Amino acid sequence: MAEKPTKGLADVVAASTALSDIDGRAGRLFYRGYDIHELAGNATFEEVAHLLQRGAPPTRAELEAYSAELVAGRELGALAEANIDEVAASQSPMEALRTLISLGSADDPDKNSNEPDANLRKAARLTAQQAVLVGRYHAARTGAEAPTPDPAQGTAANLLLQITGRQPSPREVEIFDTCLVLHADHTMNASTFAARVCAATLSDMHSAVVAAIGTLKGPLHGGANEQVMRTLEGLDPAHVAQSTRDRLARGEKIMGFGHRVYKTEDPRATHLRRMSRELAEASGDDRYYRMSHEMEEVVLAEKGLRPNVDFYAATVYHYLGIPTDLFTPVFSVSRMAGWTAHVIEQHADNRLIRPDSEYIGERDQKWVPIAERG
Repeated sequence: MAEKPTKGLADVVAASTALSDIDGRAGRLFYRGYDIHELAGNATFEEVAHLLQRGAPPTRAELEAYSAELVAGRELGALAEANIDEVAASQSPMEALRTLISLGSADDPDKNSNEPDANLRKAARLTAQQAVLVGRYHAARTGAEAPTPDPAQGTAANLLLQITGRQPSPREVEIFDTCLVLHADHTMNASTFAARVCAATLSDMHSAVVAAIGTLKGPLHGGANEQVMRTLEGLDPAHVAQSTRDRLARGEKIMGFGHRVYKTEDPRATHLRRMSRELAEASGDDRYYRMSHEMEEVVLAEKGLRPNVDFYAATVYHYLGIPTDLFTPVFSVSRMAGWTAHVIEQHADNRLIRPDSEYIGERDQKWVPIAERG
């Protein structure tokens, strides 16, 4: 008798990759063999994007060249530029990004090529444009004018500037840059798998990224950080512990805890907790950090679950001045580095991804002509 399929493809190896790896029992994450604890706070997002997309840490000259590509790539195509106001007026953030990325493909000079060099150029442009799209979308929906990206600044500084309208402090830029590094890739998660399935048909990189964005839009994958913040905002700070116990007793899921892969603490949460505390103290209002910490202690005591990447990312983004409904779009800015790297890897050694399925429906049914069905 055939073995029953694993629900949700849990523990099924779907692809080989040299991009990232997880040791779930030890709570470790690696990008191309580099431990995330080595990268966080030591490597910039641009260095990590280069590492993922181009296979190795950049030399100083390579980083300058790659950064110049990103600066040039920030210019939006004519079709996206012409429609961004209308899109912002009628679509929610993740819907808008899905639309705008698709529109952007029309003006990409490499849109018809999946050759390695073309894919490298598209990966850099998509990584650069994603941050601009988030900033421009937010400006359009609020009636503001997004500041022009500063070519002397990296992705983190420019995105904070475009979202908040103010020049961030150097430490805020460092913290946000570390957030981008922490979120850049995470093995075969749902959106990455969607991108690879699309790329495996030999579809283009923009199409694969649209598939990834559509997948990230789902609340079971990309919306957890937003839900964490909304949960905190809806709690009475004086009754966090009891409210959390009551929700757990009712069998309600509390977003931001537990992980399909990690059996101990998510290593990214370790850094985000520390940064949340630092930003809270600097802000003079540590209420949400204190609430988060109290909730963390209750969930661990009651359920044995530890926070994942989404839990403290919520308060970090909040303290940086990022609106709650932009948390997932901001995440996508970082993950664009990983998605595009996976498309490059899939195209380089491709086979159509076509899993089997277990049929559980009726069998041996007899068709009755419609005239006899009344």
